[in-house]
Amino acid sequence: MRNLLIPFLACSLLTVTACMKDDDDDNLPEQGPPVENNPANTKYPPAFSGQTRIGSVKTLTEYQVKTLTTALASPWGITSLPDGRLLITEKGGRLRIVTTEGTVSAAITGLPAVNANGQGGLLGLRIDPQFESNRMVYWVFSEPVAGGTNTAVGKGRLANDEKTIEGATVIYRALPAYNGTLHYGGRIVFDANGNLFVSTGERSDLATRPLAQDVTTGLGKIVHITKDGQAVAGNPFGSQNGARPELYSIGHRNPQGIAIHPQTGELWNSEHGPRGGDEINRVLAGRNYGWPTITYGIEYSGQPIGQAIQQKEGMEQPVYYWDPVISPSGMTFYNSDRIAEWKNDLFIGALSGTHIARLVIRDNKVVGEERLLAGEGQRFRDVTQGKEGALYAITDQGRLYQIDKK
Repeated sequence: MRNLLIPFLACSLLTVTACMKDDDDDNLPEQGPPVENNPANTKYPPAFSGQTRIGSVKTLTEYQVKTLTTALASPWGITSLPDGRLLITEKGGRLRIVTTEGTVSAAITGLPAVNANGQGGLLGLRIDPQFESNRMVYWVFSEPVAGGTNTAVGKGRLANDEKTIEGATVIYRALPAYNGTLHYGGRIVFDANGNLFVSTGERSDLATRPLAQDVTTGLGKIVHITKDGQAVAGNPFGSQNGARPELYSIGHRNPQGIAIHPQTGELWNSEHGPRGGDEINRVLAGRNYGWPTITYGIEYSGQPIGQAIQQKEGMEQPVYYWDPVISPSGMTFYNSDRIAEWKNDLFIGALSGTHIARLVIRDNKVVGEERLLAGEGQRFRDVTQGKEGALYAITDQGRLYQIDKK
């Protein structure tokens, strides 16, 4: 187990206002130059000030980073068990339990087969809010079916001996299936009422991109379902002719992160853009988030996407975007008092960016950005808050990190 101590910056080095940054929204953190200084891929202007390249901030509290294990195989999703241990998916289709000392369990059996080609595999997961009594686990995976693959949601009971998932069943499929291996989305969270939000990708190809705007499909969407996979009553698209009743929002590309804001209870997401245009969105019921009609990115070839527009009436603007991209994946809001200055901040795993992005948010706007663990050279796939208030992050290279107050 490796320790990495982060140097402490005394309050005397910064303004009193920065040191007081805690629970008072009137006291904003001191900003430095933006953390991003590479040239953008486009010259598209942002819709409002602070939508991109916000000023940098610096954590004042002394914290430490521990590498708990390097023995995982392409971990993709992480969540905490009631006793503080961590339940982790591996892309190849395995589920494991890892202690906060770094002990990795044998693979838990009983899960359905996955198609792990490309970006597919065993993806995001959550445990039931009543896990201590029912031991139910929910996960997203790329399901192999006739005609290709689905983004699917499964559930099952973790056996008392923790060696198997009992009664695994598929409760939801984002249709139609497609013969491709990209853009599954793949995150899942519970809302305050015990229902599920699930993110689905539009499957990447030119043929499927327009389906993100099509309310008759489950691709490129955030869906809102019960624990049995049924549409939650009152979902916003139900009155539209032919609309799928589970839809909560549309116009998403590849949303690999979703999280509930601890103060407002609202849903937020991270979303992969193409070449430029990675997004953070505040996801509201019935809204259209624009892909592929509006975007701050371009094709990987350098060509414009569609009409090369970034704003359109009836389509939502991202709260924040990156150009060049960081490839944002799993994310969590910090809701602990252990590091008070992080309270209600958003932490996002960056893949191509090889860091954890910390966004300071006030009144639904980003007012500061920090890059954590940027020197580790890791593709950060997911991050979660543990039961004791530490952050835990997993990387494509198989590492599990703990980030906590020293």
